[in-house]
Amino acid sequence: MKKIVFFLSLLISNVLQAQPQAITGKTDYNFWINLPKQEILENKPPIIIFLHGRSLSGTDINRVKRYGVLRAIEKGRDIPAIVVAPQLPSGPWNPDKVNEVLEYVQKNYDIDPTRIYVTGMSLGSYGTMKFVGKYHDKIAAAVSICGGGEVADACNLAEVPIKVIHGDKDFIVRLSESQKIVNAIKKCNANAPLEFQIIKGGNHGSVENLYREDALYEWLFKHSKANMSELNL
Repeated sequence: MKKIVFFLSLLISNVLQAQPQAITGKTDYNFWINLPKQEILENKPPIIIFLHGRSLSGTDINRVKRYGVLRAIEKGRDIPAIVVAPQLPSGPWNPDKVNEVLEYVQKNYDIDPTRIYVTGMSLGSYGTMKFVGKYHDKIAAAVSICGGGEVADACNLAEVPIKVIHGDKDFIVRLSESQKIVNAIKKCNANAPLEFQIIKGGNHGSVENLYREDALYEWLFKHSKANMSELNL
């Protein structure tokens, strides 16, 4: 009987821990936070910031769960990181406000500062590029899906490992938007740690399924600021 009670309590604990929590009124952007298993949380976990597209903007934070990293978690994906998903009220993503969310999490959890990752789709892809462009010294790696970026940020973006992904059948945000920022990064530094993946037949929505696959997270987690520092010595 004691064993049954123990395993039930352990199961309940794991289920509760897997539930994302809404943090409101603490930073300019309200956000969801999902914590990994306790043993990971206690050993300086990495952090993944997910930036959504325009369709999820507003004041109903539950909308942010509709796709992306949080949706993958709800579908059963176990991500060994603190996952943070802010909500954009309107307009474009503000990198300073995204950084405010990051700093709030850093103050409240003992994360690994060499493994801070950011990824986004559509408008969130532009937000990802803008955030990395301004805070490139903080970010270990980024994944930008079906979006683009500002050419003026290209040289800062060239300092961070970035994977750019776009479907060739995307008629909402054209493939040329990703191609433009990729070309600008390469022009600034031909040896920049940049990967460009074109999904054959991929449209603006179908590429979202990448968040439910191992490859995206494996690619992020293989990078760290510590490794980059060693390579630059």
